[in-house]
Amino acid sequence: MSSYEFSVIDVFAEPYAAAPQLTARLRIKETSGETIHAIALRCQVRIEPQRRRYEGADESGLRALFGDRDRWVDTLKPFLWMQCNAMVQGFTDITEVDLALPCTYDFEVTGSRYLHAVGEGDIPIVFLFSGTVFTKGANGFGVVQVPWDCEASYQLPVRAWQQMIASYYPNTGWIRLDHDVVTALAEFKAQHGLTTWEETVRSLLATRGVQQ
Repeated sequence: MSSYEFSVIDVFAEPYAAAPQLTARLRIKETSGETIHAIALRCQVRIEPQRRRYEGADESGLRALFGDRDRWVDTLKPFLWMQCNAMVQGFTDITEVDLALPCTYDFEVTGSRYLHAVGEGDIPIVFLFSGTVFTKGANGFGVVQVPWDCEASYQLPVRAWQQMIASYYPNTGWIRLDHDVVTALAEFKAQHGLTTWEETVRSLLATRGVQQ
């Protein structure tokens, strides 16, 4: 019976993708000696925020996600970051494959808000694998499932995510707004003769005495 061991060798910013993407380099080991023809691999990637320490500077950004620090013992829970998949070519014993991790800078997404709030260090993440394995059976191909307990942990450097975002959105960010808010901003912009959206937001912040 086939048995599998998964490990994550590296996670790095993908410089040539069409959209923001990290790439995880996976190592898969088949320990029974059976030849694998292919694996249709699926993966859930979860962030485990309770497995790291936080500095005082992190608190303001994390408050919106987890509440005040005295509540973190109850609120810091693992959460789903993304789901992804890859097609693994045939191998015997050990192979390595790239797993695309599509990312977003949308601040409505919990993972993006969390990664933006944490200034430095590493983020504990876990890869939970599933999928279909195609092997050589008695009558041709055999089909089995990736065991439910296949997983791999990794410490993702915050700088890898920051480098990826900086390459796709240099010195900028994205905030999703309701249509009525966009309309109100457009009216404010026109009334005050402002030429850019950045000037509009800066002007509004100035009226509230917010330092920029």
